[in-house]
Amino acid sequence: MPIVAQSTETADWVSRFADEVIEESERRAPGKPVVVASGLSPSGPIHLGNLREVMTPHLVADEIRRRGREVRHLISWDDYDRYRKVPAGVAGVDETWAEHIGKPLTSVPAPKGSPYPNWAEHFKAAMTASLAELGVEFDGISQTAQYTSGVYREQILHAMRHRKDIDAVLAQYRTKKAPAKKQQKPVDEAELEAAEGSGAAAEDDGSGSAGYFPYKPYCGNCEKDLTTVTSYDDETTELTYACTACGFSETVRLSEFNRGKLVWKVDWPMRWAYEGVIFEPSGVDHSSPGSSFQVGGQIVGIFGGEQPIGPMYAFVGISGMAKMSSSRGGVPTPADALKIMEPQLLRWLYARRRPNQSFKIAFDQEIQRLYDEWDKLDAKVADGAALPGDVAAHARAVGTAAGELPRTPRPLPYRTLASVADITAGHEDQALRILGELDPARPLGTLDEVRPRYDRAEAWINTQVPADQRTIVRDEPDAELLKSLDEPSRQSLRLLLDGLAGHWSLDGLTHLVYGVPKVQAGFAADATPRELPPEIKTAQRTFFALLYHLLVGRDTGPRLPTLLLAVGQERVRRLLGA
Repeated sequence: MPIVAQSTETADWVSRFADEVIEESERRAPGKPVVVASGLSPSGPIHLGNLREVMTPHLVADEIRRRGREVRHLISWDDYDRYRKVPAGVAGVDETWAEHIGKPLTSVPAPKGSPYPNWAEHFKAAMTASLAELGVEFDGISQTAQYTSGVYREQILHAMRHRKDIDAVLAQYRTKKAPAKKQQKPVDEAELEAAEGSGAAAEDDGSGSAGYFPYKPYCGNCEKDLTTVTSYDDETTELTYACTACGFSETVRLSEFNRGKLVWKVDWPMRWAYEGVIFEPSGVDHSSPGSSFQVGGQIVGIFGGEQPIGPMYAFVGISGMAKMSSSRGGVPTPADALKIMEPQLLRWLYARRRPNQSFKIAFDQEIQRLYDEWDKLDAKVADGAALPGDVAAHARAVGTAAGELPRTPRPLPYRTLASVADITAGHEDQALRILGELDPARPLGTLDEVRPRYDRAEAWINTQVPADQRTIVRDEPDAELLKSLDEPSRQSLRLLLDGLAGHWSLDGLTHLVYGVPKVQAGFAADATPRELPPEIKTAQRTFFALLYHLLVGRDTGPRLPTLLLAVGQERVRRLLGA
């Protein structure tokens, strides 16, 4: 893959961040691999808002790889977080799931019917598969494995020795309120949860009646983290805790104990220092005083590290839906998006917008416009006519430093493929016939030429288009409507039918259906809009509505040229009263 131009005038946001990250990495850890990071909590479906937490550092890491530098993209799976609540739409109304609240996510059973050993692995698996399809290369780190194997033992003991220093940092924010700000729009709970990222972000910070302790054990009896540390000895590392859930209490030696974790606001900066993270993005709520990112920037020094650089990223929305929060359930995931769009389009949506710019991912009719925009960009890049920033975003969308992603050999317009999939209702032989007639000069030989885009368009039709908007071609002519037509309407149908045989291609039928009202009004069929009076547009709309009613019994439907090809000449003639 080519290296993207680096001049100040043409560099895109990814290149600019890559410049900063490389410079910072050379300052902090010269000669070592550059480390960028993401954090994901598999507490429920990992949605398209969470994907920005991954795509932002992925794109920067990939740019660094394109420049020949070694880079590691870490994804910390926060699977040792507590199970906070039952996500809506996942566990249904089964009250037994509430019994597990407070346990580590890896100690909660997987949703019913899942092949995976626990809750965390179930949701990690879906995200891992999507990231592979998107070409995201990463090193996954299970926090359950890190904590339970004792990897962080020295860091935990260090935090306990320096608990007064940590407490002093946190104390600066416990009673501090953020200055009042004028809100451009209301910020609701869903926004805050989606932005904060890890489900652990809402945890307490370790304060208790017995003093401040930045470590929280999971109970040895009920496995929950509803525990309180009552005493700790720095010399022996003996720690005593009591569980408020079941009443269990025990004394353990922290230098040997592996069933607990640092509280979130200490855990995150500890990992920055331990992994040597140079770049990590964060949600927009981290700009507030006392947020995990801001507090972590001070606590990380206690562990001998520095806070990563990185942008605060804005929300990702869905066309026609509220902002995403995985705890609410029912929000689209990367896997959902990849069922209806190719990886290149999804990568492009994240690459073309700066992290601080919000954007929407379309699951409704808007997806057709997005695909049209993508295809136009693809053509401009091929012709050398695209702007430098667009060329960069396109290059990042179609592939990575490892090479191009698999693509559709013959990418016909998405809206055309969707219309054909709609009309043919799963009959591949009919779909091939119609698509083969779109361009007689280059007939389609097999549906594989338009895959996987055709499969995505078909999935969109089957899963996102309401049943009452699906296209069902009439079995019999609408005799009553045909009988009621006035002479101009009858003439328009005759003009169309007379031209069918000679215009039987997508371009030909487009010319024909738009040309009939022009010819009826005394103009040439190829007259341009500038040469026509405004009423011609009205006549065209009236003509189109008549055709839709006669063919599918509605005012609207798929693009008429595609619909005519799908119905076939013989059936069109019969339904139009020939």
